[in-house]
Amino acid sequence: MDSLKLLWMSTGLANFELGQVIMMLVGCGLLYLAIARNFEPLLLVPMGFGAILTNIPAAGFSEVGGLLHYIYYAGIDTGIFPLLIFMGVGAMTDFGALIANPKTLLLGAAAQFGIFATLFGAIALNFVGLDFSMKDASAIAIIGGADGPTAIFLASKLAPDLLGAIAVAAYSYMALVPIIQPPIMRALTTEDERKIEMAQLRHVTKVEKIIFPLGVLMMTIFFLPAATPLVGMFCLGNLMRECGVVDRLSSTAQNELINIVTIFLGLGVGSKLSAEHFLNAKTLGILALGAVAFSIGTATGVLMAKLMNKFAKEKVNPLIGAAGVSAVPMAARVANKVGLEANPHNFLLMHAMGPNVAGVLGSAVAAGILLALVG
Repeated sequence: MDSLKLLWMSTGLANFELGQVIMMLVGCGLLYLAIARNFEPLLLVPMGFGAILTNIPAAGFSEVGGLLHYIYYAGIDTGIFPLLIFMGVGAMTDFGALIANPKTLLLGAAAQFGIFATLFGAIALNFVGLDFSMKDASAIAIIGGADGPTAIFLASKLAPDLLGAIAVAAYSYMALVPIIQPPIMRALTTEDERKIEMAQLRHVTKVEKIIFPLGVLMMTIFFLPAATPLVGMFCLGNLMRECGVVDRLSSTAQNELINIVTIFLGLGVGSKLSAEHFLNAKTLGILALGAVAFSIGTATGVLMAKLMNKFAKEKVNPLIGAAGVSAVPMAARVANKVGLEANPHNFLLMHAMGPNVAGVLGSAVAAGILLALVG
């Protein structure tokens, strides 16, 4: 009998807690969104599976000695994985649209207003008893940039206990860009504004594309060194892409390296989706604030474009302002789609890529500012 009892107590059925069951269902939900709905599958598949693994009773995946424990502390707690992801993203990014039309940098900057608005929103939730510290509020606020690696990087530095909820919120809203953004874009623009056609962008030379990442890095070094880990790796990847002499390295950064790191990053984030870390009132507050942050970022990008049209000779289609959030290239595609609905001859994709890649830099700079202020 003792042997049978010992055998029974070693099974999952005897050790399951309600919270673990709920979080395993959450993991299955993430897998459903990735597989059935194609929402950010590259990260949601390993993240969802990691959530299932970390909530298996008595398996010890996330405990000291477990695989997910070492993945998390080797790559996420140290900040290595998000930085390598940024290098890969830089290697895949073409800054030509931003260089050809530098004023779209303002749209990327305006879209980051959602980050700082949410910072105050997180602090305001303290009045209803959620008790977010300044570091917690800063980590939550970065969700407004719609940049998953940046959100993970900042959360790992400022609020590791909230990492799971922040990562899920950031990637969920990135995946929901085609659903969240269009109603906001239509509400803030007129039919005539959505029909605005923009002139073809000028040709950008190879020399300009090489100088650009070096110039961005130098500006960051001079004025915001705290942002150089993210911006520096992003610029390294972009320089490898544009210089033309390290094609093998650029290809590796764009493919094999970023794919391997994405697997481990997703599993590491999934290890933080345990019941004790996720099932609490703070998580609901984070998810709500994330939606507000993303909506504000979209709206301020559109409104900045409308403001620019008050003074510019060449009109900007306000829809591309919504691409200022750094969900690359999905936000640019959404701007293009809404523009085509209003005018079948209005192709905005390349124009929207300007504020879109500016948003990547903007979210990294915003993370550096928050890290410098409260880190």
